[in-house]
Amino acid sequence: MAVFEYRGIFATTGKPVKGVRDAENAKALRVVLRRDGIMLTSATEERSKSAAPSRGISLKGFFGRPSTGDVALMTRQLATLLKAGVPLLESLNALIDQVEKEALKRALTQVREQVREGQSFAKSLEAHPKIFPNLYTNMVRAGEASGTLEAVLERLTQFMESQAKLKGKVTGALVYPIFLTLIGAGLITGLMVGVVPNITSIFASMDQALPWYTALLIFTSDLIAGYWWVFLLLGVSGATLFRRWVRTTEGRLKWDGIVLKLPLFGRVLQRVSIARFSRTLATLLSSGVELLTAMNIVRSVLGNADLEKVVGDAISSIREGQSIADPLKKSGRFPPLVTHMIAIGERTGQLEEMLRSVADAYDTEVESQIQALTSILEPLIIVVMGGAVGFIAISILLPLTQMSSFAG
Repeated sequence: MAVFEYRGIFATTGKPVKGVRDAENAKALRVVLRRDGIMLTSATEERSKSAAPSRGISLKGFFGRPSTGDVALMTRQLATLLKAGVPLLESLNALIDQVEKEALKRALTQVREQVREGQSFAKSLEAHPKIFPNLYTNMVRAGEASGTLEAVLERLTQFMESQAKLKGKVTGALVYPIFLTLIGAGLITGLMVGVVPNITSIFASMDQALPWYTALLIFTSDLIAGYWWVFLLLGVSGATLFRRWVRTTEGRLKWDGIVLKLPLFGRVLQRVSIARFSRTLATLLSSGVELLTAMNIVRSVLGNADLEKVVGDAISSIREGQSIADPLKKSGRFPPLVTHMIAIGERTGQLEEMLRSVADAYDTEVESQIQALTSILEPLIIVVMGGAVGFIAISILLPLTQMSSFAG
């Protein structure tokens, strides 16, 4: 099958369009484009591309995995096209021509073909769960069923952008402390392996009694230099065993429970999860997704097994006729303010608005807590690393000074 670069115009709007399509020949290309509502004006076969094996893995395709931002941008563009009255197939054609990431382009192309064959948009998206997760496809399905697909896509875009923004702030706040830690650890390791052994030979030649802290430093340096492979083996083995344990259901549940209780970090992670729970549930419910379906989707996006269990218990309680707020309150994982606002929302019929208020409040709290955490971590890391380097320097310089005075 050949690859053609084509130009044409939309039959309904008269707008020009260009893109790349697979077809047996130019005549077949014209037929395919006509089905999409495009009148072909010119086509050029790209022989170099057609000669490439279709299953080959390109660097562009590998590094071009779509991010949340890419999908959010595509979703916003699709909502704009549909809102302007452009049919879904024509909108997908326009997006395929504009999208740069190959993985997203391939997925949209397959979605378009399935939609053309009569499948629903949501059902077509389900074939690409790594790009369009359950939350995305269920919201699209609700939008299609209610005839409000454009509004649902806009709401989905806002949700994805807010989640990407929050994730970016959390990641960005941790980059500098992690960088400081790595630099400090590298510096200390370099001193222990490269500098201290050279000084040790000087101490040995002087045949003088050494202070306990200098002896401890030399012992530690010799241990690292002589048995580094043991530490490496223990580290790799420990990491492998821990990873296997965390992958088990029981291990992940216990570890995620421990994470939520960690000093400094635990509170921030809990707030992030609660904000995600509230905003995701509000977005799904306001898009017309049924409550139990929405709760199941929310459980899958929390990223913490301990909280997922809480939501799972809440789902069971809801099936038995209870409210959302009661099981969340009994769990002790959700703060009283959150469960109180959810209860008010259930009583007044304004659950979506209350959930959005909770999400906004906790997003703001997370930002302030991240700033506070960063302001604590950075000087703490500097003090710890500075103390370690200072200990090494004092342990070396003081004995040298004393020996010099004795020699004098």
